[in-house]
Amino acid sequence: MKKLFFLLLLLLNFNALTAQETLQKNRVIILTDIEADPDDTQSLVRLLVYSNEIDIKGIVATTSCWLKDSVHPESITRILEAYDKVQPNLKQHHPDFPEADDLLAVVKTGLPVYGMLGVGEGKDSEGSDWIIKTLEEDDDRPLWISVWGGSSTLAQALFTIKATKTRQEQKRLISKLRVYAISDQDDSSIWIRDNFHDLFYIVSPGDDYGTATWQGINSVIPDNDNTEISNPWIVENIQQAHGPLGAAYPDVAYGMEGDTPAFLSLIPNGLNFAEHPNWGGWGGRYEFYKPYFSGRKQGNSGVPFEVETREIWTNAEDSYTPYVASEYGRTITSDTLNFTSDKASLWRWRDDFQNDFAARMDWCTLPYEEANHAPIIVLNHPENITIESGKSITFDAANSTDPDGDNLSYLWYNYPEAGTYEEPLHIEGTKNLHFAKINTPRLREEVTAHYILKVTDKGEPALSSYKRIIVTIKPRVY
Repeated sequence: MKKLFFLLLLLLNFNALTAQETLQKNRVIILTDIEADPDDTQSLVRLLVYSNEIDIKGIVATTSCWLKDSVHPESITRILEAYDKVQPNLKQHHPDFPEADDLLAVVKTGLPVYGMLGVGEGKDSEGSDWIIKTLEEDDDRPLWISVWGGSSTLAQALFTIKATKTRQEQKRLISKLRVYAISDQDDSSIWIRDNFHDLFYIVSPGDDYGTATWQGINSVIPDNDNTEISNPWIVENIQQAHGPLGAAYPDVAYGMEGDTPAFLSLIPNGLNFAEHPNWGGWGGRYEFYKPYFSGRKQGNSGVPFEVETREIWTNAEDSYTPYVASEYGRTITSDTLNFTSDKASLWRWRDDFQNDFAARMDWCTLPYEEANHAPIIVLNHPENITIESGKSITFDAANSTDPDGDNLSYLWYNYPEAGTYEEPLHIEGTKNLHFAKINTPRLREEVTAHYILKVTDKGEPALSSYKRIIVTIKPRVY
């Protein structure tokens, strides 16, 4: 009877999630220089425990500036074999975890040569062909290319499209592509941006990784609690006693999971909207402009340092003041510290996505009733609201629930950088009730303001879900 009860509870929660989720799964092809650095393997482990949320269309073994003349699809296969052993248990927590055989079928290889040496006539590969084949499928969803190493396999796909397709077909196929690259790890990346000016491209350009937004995933932040990227935390929550997939997660050698930001914003959590990099999310926040390189350093990778010829989605600063727990009285308060940087746009969410990863690693071994699952937020109003300047509005999420019956905590706040009204807008009164009141400023032109609701359970580990409320404030008509 107990097992039947939890099965019914599981079905009810899936129905609630289906009603809540309005976006289709994001499609993605991974380009990975796996074996150049253990972080690719680490990121692949994390990706697989989100494979119920993201539609993985391909995993391509590639080269990079760190791995110039070999590719290692066998290392991808090894991690998928570990996933195969835990997939039945993962399916207890969500039915959409794919079969390992389906993922093994989309493991492909690029050419085992460096950068532009693998781009040109007669240099097609299994990987570049697969990108084109996937693009040509009857599927209106964008195709994300998550570049963890070199981008030459993508460059060759684009070269072939340009050489073999009509101009109209080129435009149609390229318009479906979305690229998020972890910096520039070969000389094909700048070639792509120079030759395909309409291609949607997110990158912290060049090889000076110290200036890259993605570094926020593993940077030790001064005057901040960095426990959840520490080696002891990784051992306890990921590597040890979490089944074969956790055992396959290697120790940190250079930096923890430097490639993970390339897919974090594809996870549907109520905060992430991958088509809008300027809105911010787990993968960081980016704005569309042509970057100016004065004062930047060249790294030691050998990737050429070239001036951008076009606008790209790239580094954007957030000004972030953390909320900290209070021992008495109101449960949260603003910290006395403020952080302003492009990396802050990513690491501000770090505790949340690390806890979420830890919970999913628990799913690899624990039954549904012994693991934790994220809250389900239900707003009593639309997520997009239009209001006259100077008027007030009350948000409410009283009907939110938790799949495990946990108590819930609420946090409402304005995210000024995400909207067109960039001045902070404060919540009236306390920010930690199931409702929040805002007063809109008196304005002479239309603006948008983004408000984030974060709902966190008191399970172990504590898990958070989000809702993004976009308020359009129109000038008042007299």
